[in-house]
This record gives sequence, structure tokens and C-alpha cells, in this order.
Amino acid sequence: MAAVPGGRRSGTAAGARFFCTAGRGLEPFLMREVRSRLAATQVEYISGKVFFTTCSDLNMLKKLKSAERLFLLIKKQLPFNVSSVSKGKIFNEMQRLTNDDPESWLNAISIWKNLLELDAKKVKLSQKNANPLKRKVGENDIIAKKLKTAQMQEIQENKECQMEKQIEEETLEQGNFTTKRDKSQEELQNDVAEAVDTQKQNDLTFRVSCRCSGAIVKTFTAQIFIHLSDIYCVVGIPVFRVPLASRAYIKTAGLRSTIAWAMASLAEIKAGAVVLDPMCGLGTILLEAAKEWPDVYYMGADVSDSQLLGACDNLKAAGLKDKIELLKASVIELPLPSESVDTIISDIPFGKKFKLGKDIKHIIQEMERVLRVGGTIVLLLSEDHHRRLKSCEESSVPLNSKGSCKDKPGSTECLNPEEKAAISEPASSSFAASNQECLDRMPPFGSLVPVECYRVSLGKTDALIYKYKKSHSPGQ
Repeated sequence: MAAVPGGRRSGTAAGARFFCTAGRGLEPFLMREVRSRLAATQVEYISGKVFFTTCSDLNMLKKLKSAERLFLLIKKQLPFNVSSVSKGKIFNEMQRLTNDDPESWLNAISIWKNLLELDAKKVKLSQKNANPLKRKVGENDIIAKKLKTAQMQEIQENKECQMEKQIEEETLEQGNFTTKRDKSQEELQNDVAEAVDTQKQNDLTFRVSCRCSGAIVKTFTAQIFIHLSDIYCVVGIPVFRVPLASRAYIKTAGLRSTIAWAMASLAEIKAGAVVLDPMCGLGTILLEAAKEWPDVYYMGADVSDSQLLGACDNLKAAGLKDKIELLKASVIELPLPSESVDTIISDIPFGKKFKLGKDIKHIIQEMERVLRVGGTIVLLLSEDHHRRLKSCEESSVPLNSKGSCKDKPGSTECLNPEEKAAISEPASSSFAASNQECLDRMPPFGSLVPVECYRVSLGKTDALIYKYKKSHSPGQ
């Protein structure tokens, strides 16, 4: 069983070796992201996984947006040959895969420990910086308690004065006086007792005891990732318990967050730009874009009240209600002036619930109308959408017309990795070479010229991310 070259790491100073899982078709996005965000080196991919080396800490690793999960790499090897169909022998082979190299495990644990210690130091430092504020809050609490005690004493003195006044004025009504005095004293005692109980409740502390029946399952040593295939064997440890693709700031999920971020990353969003999603649904694309590129004016439109309510809830949960404006409008009749939008990003709905049919042509035409010359459109299209758009234009516009991608070989990418052994950086040429056909087959749509195409998996079905550039105003 031969190991794939790559070498071992001696610690975080030299960089640790990680890998991320990714949705099929998102590998090129993840490769670009780890290079730019983590300054990663030795970046390579196999279908569904991207391997890289980085010195980044846990806080930076958490910021990856196009990855599903992150793992600390133990080993990556060529596949082992199973010489027998015996379950016992297969089990022994798997056991040897994880046990035959203790040094790699010790090395991984050392790196893990260093990452945790570094993260703990940063947390401690941030808490230390926050201590003056905590002290100030504590002093305010003491002052509040003193004021509360003084108020209680004042209430008691006022009640005693009222009682003395009642004694002087009601000496002739002795029987009633006794009843009133007893009642006043009882009210006073109740007030004091209530105040004491409130004070006790504020100071009450709890000791929580937690017992887990499957504790070992929740420790990092039990969470071992082993992926065996005819192409490779990979062993790793998950760095975080919660997948990176699970966004804490998204209350109700719509389009998968990794796909939404990948689309936004293609859109060339710049500060001060106007960005529109004319079929925003629950607003996932706008949320991902606004989190990454905040200094932008975002608009989302949809005809469905329920979708807009869900999007509004998501914006509130993410703290982005002031960053994104929602409109109730039809995508084929947008209440916007012509050429008023810099960027359009949208997931064109498809499936049993959505039957756009020939409306796809009118939808793209309306997007073309509101987009400025030089602007970008990024669309998620189904295979059916792709066929309909192609049939709309291929008869009237030649594939190699002016401004199309065929005039600029090498400037486009259509990326979809095949199941193969790991490929080192740069990988964009191999991606583009294997899937250039999906871009070549799509002619320009009016003034919209296709410049990039990516085939991605949505689980049960595939879709195409298309990027268009507006080359000129319609009619010119």
C-alpha cells in the first residue's frame, strides 16, 4: 500500500495539512478560497475534496464558505487491494489502515493541541480586554443594589409615619385602628419579604451536572473520517463538530449556502454597487453576499408573500435588515429603471413546483433591461433552462459571434472535476479542458455574453452556474 507523496508536517509553524469536503462542482471555488483567505499552499483536489496546507488558526478556518466540512488530515493513500471477499480480512485491512502509522496520529494530535491552545490564548486575551467593561458593569450593579436598599428603607419610614398619623387622627375609633395597624404592619412585612426574596433570586447560583451516556462518541478521538474508494484512501479528524456549511445566521434555509456563496463570489461585487436578486425566495444568496461584501446596496424581489416573510425573518436573524431591501414584484416586470443595477445574482426556480417554460426568455430579457452595460449576471439554471435558452438564441446568433467566449480562448472556465487521483495546483486548466463544451454550446443572449460555466450538484439533480457580461445596450 503506497502513500501518495505529500510529506508529513512537524507542527503548525510549518503549516498543518487539512482537507475539506465540497459539493460536486464546487472544488474550484474552494481551491480559490483557501488560497485567498488562508494563504494556503500545496492545494490539490480529488472529486468532492480539496487538500491544502496552511498556518491559519481556528478562527480563520471557520470563515471558509464554500466547504462542507473541515478535517485535519491523518493520511492520504492510494487504494489498497482487497485480496479476499472475506469480511474478516477486509476488516483487518481497514484496521491496519488506521493503526499502521502511529507517528501520523501523534503528529496530528500535536497539531490539534497547538491549534486549541492558540485559540484559547486568543479567547483569554479578548476576555482580558473586556475586563474593564465588566468591572464597570459590576460597579453599576453595586450602586443599583445600594439604591434599592435605600428605597426600601424610605418605603418603610413612610409607612411608619403614616401609621403614627393614623394613630393621632383616629384615637376615637380604637377598634378600627387596631385592625388597620395590623393590616399595615402585615403589608410592610410582605413588602420587605418580597424584596428579600427578589434579592435572593438575583444572587441564586446553580451547579449543573451533565452526564453523557455516549461520551466517547462526542470526543474528537472517536470522530474519525475514513473514505475508501477505488481511487484513494483518506483518513482525517473533523476540526469542528458543526459543518462549516451550517450557517448560524440563516434561520430558514433555502438554496444551499455553499452554492449561494459560490454564485456571489463569481459576481465581481464591488463596494458601492447595486446588487439585485429578482427571485430572492428566502434571501439566501443576498445573505451570503451581504456577509462577505457588506458595503453594497442589496435588493431582493419576489412575488410570493410567504417567501418574502421568510426572507425578512432571515434578515432579522442575521442582523442585516438594514442592509437588504425587499420588494414584492414580478421578475418580468421589475419596478426599476433600465440599466440601474450593477450585478444580478439569482437562482431561477425549477422542479415540480415551478414550471417556467418559455417564461425563461422573458425573465432573462427583463434582467438584461435593468442591468448596466459592463454589469454581471450570475444564474443558477437547470438543464431544461439551459436547453430553452440555447434554443432561443442559437438559430439567430452564431456561436462565435463578436463578444462571445470563442474569441477569447483561455478566458473562460467550465469546471467539473472527474473522479481521478489528486491533481495539484493550478487545476483550472484541467477543469476547463474537461468541460469547455458546456460553455461553447451556450450562445450569447442578446447583449449578454456567457463567460463562465460551472456544473454543480444539488443533491438529486445537477444544475449549471452561468456567468454573463452585458456587452452593450440592446438595440445598439
